Amino acid sequence: MSRRRSRVPVGLLAVLGLLLTLFAASPALAASYRYWSFWEGTGGKWGYATQGPSTARPADGATLGFRFSVSKDAGAEAAQPRAGADFEAVCGATAAAEGRKRVALVVDFGLPGDAPAGETPPQEAPRTACAQVAPEATAAEALASVAKPLRYNGAALLCAISGYPKSGCGEPIADTEPKASGSAAASSPAAAPSPGGGSGPSAGLLAGVAAVAALGAAAVWQSRRRRR
Repeated sequence: MSRRRSRVPVGLLAVLGLLLTLFAASPALAASYRYWSFWEGTGGKWGYATQGPSTARPADGATLGFRFSVSKDAGAEAAQPRAGADFEAVCGATAAAEGRKRVALVVDFGLPGDAPAGETPPQEAPRTACAQVAPEATAAEALASVAKPLRYNGAALLCAISGYPKSGCGEPIADTEPKASGSAAASSPAAAPSPGGGSGPSAGLLAGVAAVAALGAAAVWQSRRRRR
């Protein structure tokens, strides 16, 4: 008497493979980050800088901003400097000098709730300064001329301005840790929030999973029907 070997339907295997592919393609969720974000002022508004301060070379009349906070590493989610991007307000009283360029700087040390354990921001209000530097100076050099000491890590990430904070550099912060009022929403640089406001799989991914589940159920039903 021969035994009937159970076979997994080919359609079901394909469905399971597609399901695994969808989950593998979904962005990984992670914590927020405590770091100094870098901003450029244009038309009185702040825009998230597309390169780091060590490589950016601002032109004469540029306005740069730095903000320390717990937030996402992306322009749409990171906390902006709390002072306006106004060159005249910062450098208007500084006369232009030949062979030098003026760069308006806004340094916002952030809120007490964003500070690392055991530390507090050096001052509550954002600090402004007009740097006069060589025409080829980078944003980092302009910042160093008015807000030393600066601290960087091995990957050239700006870790501290005017010695704040004393330690740490872009470390991830657990979602359970309290966030300061006014900080940006918590999420990972690799995973943008869904349209509903929370982080997690996108609506398209969830719809795809539902469709795959329906196909899987149909494959199982078809397989049982053939055995009858």
